[in-house]
Parts: sequence; structure tokens; C-alpha cells
Amino acid sequence: MNAGDTAWLLISAGLVMLMTPGLALFYGGMVQGKNVLSTFMHSFFALGLVTVQFVLVGYSLCFGTSQGGIIGGFDFVGLEGVGLEAAGAANTSASASVPHLAFMAYQCMFAVIAPALISGAYAERMRFSAYVVFTIAWTTLVYDPIAHWSWAPGGWLLELGAIDFAGGTVVHLSTGVSALVCALVLGKRRGYPAVRHPPHNLTMTVLGAAILWFGWFGFNAGSASLTEGRAALALVNTHVAAAAGGLAWVLLEGSRIKKSTMLGMASGVVAGLVAITPAAGYVTPMYALVIGGIAGMICYGAVLVKTRLGYDDALDAFGVHGVGGAAGALMTGLFARGIYNGGNAGGLELVGKQAIAIGAAGAWAAVVTFVLLKGIDVVIGLRVDPEVEHDGLDGALHGESAYGSPSGGAHGT
Repeated sequence: MNAGDTAWLLISAGLVMLMTPGLALFYGGMVQGKNVLSTFMHSFFALGLVTVQFVLVGYSLCFGTSQGGIIGGFDFVGLEGVGLEAAGAANTSASASVPHLAFMAYQCMFAVIAPALISGAYAERMRFSAYVVFTIAWTTLVYDPIAHWSWAPGGWLLELGAIDFAGGTVVHLSTGVSALVCALVLGKRRGYPAVRHPPHNLTMTVLGAAILWFGWFGFNAGSASLTEGRAALALVNTHVAAAAGGLAWVLLEGSRIKKSTMLGMASGVVAGLVAITPAAGYVTPMYALVIGGIAGMICYGAVLVKTRLGYDDALDAFGVHGVGGAAGALMTGLFARGIYNGGNAGGLELVGKQAIAIGAAGAWAAVVTFVLLKGIDVVIGLRVDPEVEHDGLDGALHGESAYGSPSGGAHGT
């Protein structure tokens, strides 16, 4: 095994882990002050909940021996057989130059952040108990199968020839589509859109965006698994696309409303990062510039359309991650260079395969998410009571306040 490859993968795992607290800040700043801690919990609690799920069964479902290309077997349940041996010797998609445990840890961080991304759609109105059940079920029934389809040897999308370098379809498209379903099933926040729900702390959101930008280097460049050219290519493409996405969003916004906002810059950066994720190791930096710029414009348009269509995706999880993930996957099929993709250059054939992957992953995510939400609503209820929503979820659900000490707090203060 190679010490440099192992070190880079471990560092990348740490960078991707940091993205989830970064997401908590990014989302937390955009909600009302009375709901900031409940929004934080959607990300932080996933760090614990999904990690345990992944160790017990999730990793095996993602990367165990393929069962008809649909799901992994039970080879690695409880991390049985996952040790210091080379990952490549265990039928994973990782290089044989890194320990199996290192590869597992890296993949765990992807599984953690995926359901946390969905929370942007149901912020400020979902019961915590419903969130817990939904998160564990969604990870098991949506994320794990799609990860297997796309990344595991024998996965049917991988065998088809669809490509997803670091999770454009697996993470962003699936979560974005699920977020849209969540927004539609739960319904709008109280008074929306007549009553405004302005961000309570944009500086927090900007800090979160900065951490996401930083962590995304591990998200994309770490997916190369090797300390060689592809990792460098993915890192440069990631940065270039983020910059282009932020600039495109702000320029389009400025031409429309005659103001350039900080929230727009942060949102555009994330849109560029989302779109380059499936393409990061397959395109040149100039194409990364194009992908990021187009994503910034398309995602800005998607956010505007939301208000016209009337659904309440509170923090634009679908507009950025769903739309950006789909656009990035299609542009990956169009712009991929054969030298980086085993001689399979971009074109109509690859775009078609990417479209199949988008359709299959999106449809699976939508149907399973809808069934889960309806079932949870019947059993325990999805939405908090109107008075809880009015008073704020932090005090009612968690007995805490981000900016004070409500009576009856969790620690008796």
C-alpha cells in the first residue's frame, strides 16, 4: 500500500466530515433565530445516526458483493472483513493502495452529509422524531442502493457506463429530488409566502459556505483515491467551478434586481460545487469554468421558479442540489475527456447514459421518499403543531435557545 495515497484519503475523509458542520452553519443562518438549533440538529445528529447505520449495515449495502447490480450483500455487516488489508482486494471501487478501513471511513462521510442536505427543504416545520426515522430509513433505502448502482463493482449504472466521479447523482440529485418531495408533502411554512422568513444571520451562512468550499476539495479530489494527477485535476476543477458559479449567480442577480447579494454569492458557489462534482476528474479546467457558470445561472433560475410554482423548499435544497446535480451530470456526459475516462469521450451516447442515471436515481428517490413520508405521517406525524411552529422549534423540541435560556431548558437553566 502507498503511504501518500492513504494519507490523502484520510485527510479527505476529515475534510468531508467537516462539510456537515459547515452545512449546519450554512442552513442555520438562513432560518429564523428561533429555529437555528433545530436546523443544526438535522446535520449534527446525522453525524451520529448515519455513522452508526453505515458501520452496522450501510457500508455493506453500498459495497458488498453485488446482488444483481441492485444492492450490496451482507459481506461487510458490522465491518466484518473490513480491516487494514488493501481495499482493492475486497471488491470495492477503491485503489488497492489504501487500507480498506480508510476507504470505508471516507465513504461514511458521504453517507452522513446526504440526508443532511435534504433538511433544507423541511426546515422549521418537521418533528424531530419524524426526522430521525426518515433519515435512517432514507439512508438505507435510497442512498445505499444508488451508491451501489453507481460506484460498486457490478452496480448496474456503473456497468451501463454512466459516470459520477464524486456524487453528483448519488448525493446531490438524489437528495435534491427527495427534498422537493419533502417540501410538497409537508406543505408550506406558516404564512408562506405572504409572511417573510428572512435569514436571521447571513454571516453564519457565509461561514458555512466557506467551510463547504474548503471541505469540497476532499469531497472531489479525495474521490481520486490516489495522490496523482487526477486528484490535482479534481481539486483545480472544484475551485474553478465554485468561483464561476458564484460570479454567474451574482451577475445574473445584479442584472435582475440591481443588487448583488452576499447570499447570492454563497448560493452560486455551492451551485458550482454541486455541478462539478460528477465531472471533477473527467473534464479540463476550462470546461469546469463552463460547468460552474452554467450551474450558477440555472440554479438561480430554479430558485426564482420556486416562488412562482408555490412550493416551499425552505432553503432551496432542490433548486441548488437537485437542479445542479442533474445539470452537472448531463454536462459531464457532454464534456468528459476520453483521456480521463478510459477513452470514452463525451458525446450524445454518454449524455444518454447520464440521462438514464438521472432518471433512475431521481425516480427511485422520489417514490421511496414519498412512501416513507406518508408512512411516517400515519404512524408518528410529520409536522409540528401550529403553536410549536409559531413559537419556534428550538425551545419546544430541544429545550434550548441559540440566543438565550428558555425556561425549562434541557439543563435546568
